[in-house]
Amino acid sequence: MPTQPTVLVVGGTGRTGGRVVRQLLERGARVRAIVRSAARLPAGVAADPAFSCLEADLLSLGEADLVSQVRGCDAVVSCLGHTISLKGIFGPPRALVTDAVRRLCRAIEASGPAGPVRFVLMSSVSVNRPGAVEPRRGMLDRLVLWLLRGLVPPARDNQRAAEFLHREIGTRNPRLEWVCVRPNTLVEGDVSRYAVHESIVSGLFKPDSSSMANVAHFMCELVEDPGTWGRWAGKLPVVVNSSLDR
Repeated sequence: MPTQPTVLVVGGTGRTGGRVVRQLLERGARVRAIVRSAARLPAGVAADPAFSCLEADLLSLGEADLVSQVRGCDAVVSCLGHTISLKGIFGPPRALVTDAVRRLCRAIEASGPAGPVRFVLMSSVSVNRPGAVEPRRGMLDRLVLWLLRGLVPPARDNQRAAEFLHREIGTRNPRLEWVCVRPNTLVEGDVSRYAVHESIVSGLFKPDSSSMANVAHFMCELVEDPGTWGRWAGKLPVVVNSSLDR
């Protein structure tokens, strides 16, 4: 990874995505963004000479245009998510995250990178590790999640996006490596001490918290730090604030 990596961020106008953009710029990275509205970017970001922005709907962007956006990138970070409203949850696009992940991964492969590009997906602690058991997931939690995936499109969407990375991209793709980051209940706050776990550490009804700044910090570490990437590549780490003893 270069000392000044080039990173494409999608979902950069969201509360966590905006923090990712800002933290990457503070670390000296060159940042590209695809956003629907540049007016919603964090204050001052657009004026940074290391930042460039394309105003577009990612799912409607032409294939050649998307390939041009990922070409030359050392990493791609997706913080896309469904808007928490009735329309955002039940209206189109119901497969926003899965479709975006699929399009971005295929564009990375089509761009012909010299080495594997790092793909970081911000997901949810409600997502199960494909092909693995979550030891803290009790029967009631599993039942609730099964119902949510059947009734609430974003829950199903997030799970399918993780399954796409696990099953279709895999861990031996020469052009693309991935990490699916699973925060718990997102809260405000500055960067503080946090812990990263292989699996979930709390149930649905007594959730831990994950500050958006800490989640952004971990995703930036994945982008820039070879040791952090090597530890978590091809996995679904859970990020929680470290105020509770484990």
